[in-house]
Amino acid sequence: MLPLVKDKGMFKAKEKNMKKIWNAINDETRRKILSLLKKGDMTAGQVVEQFETSQPTISHHLSVLKDAGLIKSEKVAQSIVYSINTTVFQNFMISISELFSGCKHEKNKK
Repeated sequence: MLPLVKDKGMFKAKEKNMKKIWNAINDETRRKILSLLKKGDMTAGQVVEQFETSQPTISHHLSVLKDAGLIKSEKVAQSIVYSINTTVFQNFMISISELFSGCKHEKNKK
């Protein structure tokens, strides 16, 4: 049984953000970008060098990841440096876990 939601606005905002994260991690290229950034911060150019695709395409993927909150960017001199935002992903995983807490697997029902 789901707990009662007192603030529907907060629930809608959380749901919207979860959709953005699902959309962001649904793409293989974006998952690869996250894996690269997990190893360390990179400029947009360094990210582009890791793929056989155009700079505008990678820029789009970075934008989707940033919009979902999964990565952060900082302008350093003439470059934009991207870093992973693990807090957002951890909160997303907690939310997924909460969705399924209390569920029982069919094998356990007897």
